[in-house]
Amino acid sequence: MRNRSTKATLGSLVMVFQSVVVFFATLVGFGLQVYPEPAVIWGVGLGLAVILMLFPAFLGKPGSYALGWILQGIVVSLGIWVPLMFGLGAVFLAMWAWGMIAGGTIDKARVAKSKLDSEGGTK
Repeated sequence: MRNRSTKATLGSLVMVFQSVVVFFATLVGFGLQVYPEPAVIWGVGLGLAVILMLFPAFLGKPGSYALGWILQGIVVSLGIWVPLMFGLGAVFLAMWAWGMIAGGTIDKARVAKSKLDSEGGTK
């Protein structure tokens, strides 16, 4: 098993929890009939929820973090149809940003410690 970066791990947690929220937002959108065609509501909602659920498998690959930011924007934009998603999307956007910043910092510190240890520094 390979070691995943902390940045990828935190991003994965946010994405998976976010997929559950998007699924429930889809149910709300369907119940409120926010669009005249229910198939569109289900297609967009479930499609986005599945993408968010599967996305952690790609985190860490080139361009994946940029695509993650785009997905965050898409989730916030769901507030056009389900206004509560503006707030919930903003919360997840903040958690994503925290995960990217804190995870990147932790990963850099691990690399520096590993480099120091391999050069014979203190443990």
